[in-house]
Amino acid sequence: MSGKSGPSGTSGTSASVPRAPRALASLRERLRDTFWCAPAAGLVGAFALWLVLSELDTRIVAYLKEEGAYEELGDLLTFAGDARTIVTTVSAAMMTFIGVVFSISLVAVQMASGQLTPRVVRIFVRSRISKLTLTVFLATFAFSLLVLTSYEGGAEPDPHRVTSAPLLQSLLTLGLVGLSLLLFVAYVSSTLRLMQVGPVLDHIAGESLRALARQPEGSADEPSLGPVTAHVAHRDRAGVLRGVSVARLVRAARRHGVVLRLVPRTGDFLVPGMPVLAVHGGAAPSRRALRHAVSVGVERTLFQDPAFGLRQLSDIALRALSSSVNDPTTAVQCLDRIVQYLAVAVRLPLTPLHHRDRRGDVRLVQQVPGWTDLVDLAFEEIRGCAAASPQVTRRLLAGLDDLLLLAPEERKEPLLRHRVLLVEAVERTVPEAAGRAFALRPDRQGIG
Repeated sequence: MSGKSGPSGTSGTSASVPRAPRALASLRERLRDTFWCAPAAGLVGAFALWLVLSELDTRIVAYLKEEGAYEELGDLLTFAGDARTIVTTVSAAMMTFIGVVFSISLVAVQMASGQLTPRVVRIFVRSRISKLTLTVFLATFAFSLLVLTSYEGGAEPDPHRVTSAPLLQSLLTLGLVGLSLLLFVAYVSSTLRLMQVGPVLDHIAGESLRALARQPEGSADEPSLGPVTAHVAHRDRAGVLRGVSVARLVRAARRHGVVLRLVPRTGDFLVPGMPVLAVHGGAAPSRRALRHAVSVGVERTLFQDPAFGLRQLSDIALRALSSSVNDPTTAVQCLDRIVQYLAVAVRLPLTPLHHRDRRGDVRLVQQVPGWTDLVDLAFEEIRGCAAASPQVTRRLLAGLDDLLLLAPEERKEPLLRHRVLLVEAVERTVPEAAGRAFALRPDRQGIG
């Protein structure tokens, strides 16, 4: 099976979801994880703009010469000559400017990844302002070089002999310089925010909640799949399962009259030979029918893996609680976002997804993390490291109590279990009765 994901269609949606997934959603998500696409498009766009404006400038000069407006043409050439100095300066300085700006930015990203988690580099890679800034910078540099080739003659070309004057090209170059300066300010502001804990956690939480909202609702009814009749093994490179093309798998299952069940969960690591799909009710679809149905990459993403957001928040909290960092306030901020995430997830079904075809028949079954899985991911490791930090234990107890108020009766068990385990850990770690009482007092701010 291929390691690239195909576009999503309308036939792969769950029956309980009224809207279909966006076309080419997984392709768009893959492009967002690359940093080269937007700058490359900007360079191509700069070349196309230069061709168009060069032709327009040539027509303007030809029109003025036909009308005998040599005085106006002389003024135009004078302006173009003055702008030539600016364009030359821009072309000489822009590449150095790009190198300095992004060298500083990469140092800032490295500091943020060292203080928080290496996963924050993904935020920089997916940042729209970062891509837009680099795109405009490179486009300005390339366009200014192209404009220099459009100048004719010496410093004062003869209006009667000149065939083109880069008037519009020079104006656009000046506009690109102004835009570059504005984007530089916005880019520096965005990079500085990346070095702050609060905005990074807010970004992770926001992406995680959007990923949770995109996830189709599972069905409470468990259809009978019947025995497993075949397996489809992973034949591509080893890597993390980033997502699947639901529409492609549903179409393949419908054509072969079978039900497919995704064996690994999104985020699992696959190696060649591992079963990736279980087939119920018939023979396995051909490799051609399943091509581009499974996306495998080097790291997890939030596109079809909402639990990855909890993993990132937990990683940041664990690093903050380590003896080398010892920053319980950052751990408390992570717990704020974890409770926010679970407060939304507690209202969701979190049952296996049954994707149906247009006739309503189940064609693809996809496992998702259940409520207990999410609670364990959120609290298990943090609870084990927090017993000696009263600020964190107080916030963790307050968060568990808040979630217990929101959770229905059938979902309270994992929350109560973690609360009991936390109390036992504090009682083992803190010998003084007054210290234990203080550490076990719920407080949403930890310690004020």
